[in-house]
Amino acid sequence: MILAVLFANSEGNILIERFHGVPAEERLHWRSFLVKLGSENLKGSKNEELHVASHKSVSIVYTTIGDVCLYIVGKDEYDELALAEVIFAVTSAVKDVCGKPPTERLFLDKYGRICLCLDEIVWQGLLENTEKDRVRRLIRLKPPVEP
Repeated sequence: MILAVLFANSEGNILIERFHGVPAEERLHWRSFLVKLGSENLKGSKNEELHVASHKSVSIVYTTIGDVCLYIVGKDEYDELALAEVIFAVTSAVKDVCGKPPTERLFLDKYGRICLCLDEIVWQGLLENTEKDRVRRLIRLKPPVEP
C-alpha cells in the first residue's frame, strides 16, 4: 500500500499531502520525519535524482522536481522499485501540468490540476494509473470561466 504522498517546498512547508491507511495521530510524525529527511539529504541533489530510505518497516523514495520536494512512502508490495514507478508517474504528470520542472509559485498556480492528476495516479493507496494519455486528458480540463 502507498501510505503517503507529500509535496513540500524547500523550507519544509507541506504543499500537498495524501495519506492512506495512516491514523491521524501518526500523520504529524510522518510530516516531520519526511521534511527532516529531505532537509538533510536533498541539499545539492540533482533535479529528479531518486533517494531511498527505510523507516519502521516501510520504504521511502523521494526527490526534487524544480523547487518542490516529493516524498512517497509505501509498505508491503510497494518497495523501493514499485515506489520508483509511482514517483516517475507523479513527476511526469507534474512536469506535464506545469510545462517544466516547477517553481513553488508555478506549482501553487497549478495546484488543482496537480491534485487531479495525483488522485488519478494514486487511488486509495494503490497505483491506479500510469497511462500518460489518460492522465493528460485530466490536465487538459478547462478551468471554470470566472464572471
